[in-house]
Amino acid sequence: MHFTGAELSSLVGSYFWPFVRIASMVAAIPVFSSTFVPMRTRLVLAIGITIVIAPVIPSVPVIDALSIPGVLLIVQQVLIGIFMGFIFHMVFAIFTIGGQVIAMQMGLGFATMIDPVNGSQAPVLSMFFILLVTLLFFILDGHLAMIGLLAESFHSLPISTEFMEKQNFWSMAAWASKMFSVAVLVALPAVTALLLINMSLGIIGRAAPQLNIFAVGFSITIAAGFYVILVSLPVVVVQFENSALDAFSQIKDFVRIK
Repeated sequence: MHFTGAELSSLVGSYFWPFVRIASMVAAIPVFSSTFVPMRTRLVLAIGITIVIAPVIPSVPVIDALSIPGVLLIVQQVLIGIFMGFIFHMVFAIFTIGGQVIAMQMGLGFATMIDPVNGSQAPVLSMFFILLVTLLFFILDGHLAMIGLLAESFHSLPISTEFMEKQNFWSMAAWASKMFSVAVLVALPAVTALLLINMSLGIIGRAAPQLNIFAVGFSITIAAGFYVILVSLPVVVVQFENSALDAFSQIKDFVRIK
């Protein structure tokens, strides 16, 4: 079997260009982008997805990767993959911020540990929410849905030298502003309950100064905070489902999937 230079270049390009987009998304999507996931694992995962997807996508242009159009095409595919993963990364950030707000109200802001998703320190409550939404992400087959969207993106947004429109990036930046509003909704039940408890403790301490109410107020606040979190867990699950669906919708708009 003999291959000409053009045929060999076309064969390599048919796998290389999809690999760039897929590897970029794997490097940016939550869970898989964690610092605790070895680089070799991400590389093997990206190669495996590429081998499965590459044969069923439209034909890719034959471009020298070392040429100026090739470098621009690499940058384009990297941006597409990173933004697809980053959109869902912001969904996880919603619950990190919500956990931080609740922890500060409960007085547990000093209890921190390493966040495996972001690789930085985060309150323990934020870690609890991150573990919860990570389990929900896999239970709801979020990883399979992301691979499906990635495969469809090669049909709706094929590999070509035509650069993406600026409107796609601006729409994603506008969607990122929702992260803070949804984080407030996640923390709102606990923050409201803890605010009422602190107000009650303040009124009791003011009415009866001889009672050292603040000596036990810290324990009461923590116990009440854990109880409110337990009661409001169904709300967290609903917020994650709504945020995930919104993120998938935003990704579809970003890669022009109808």
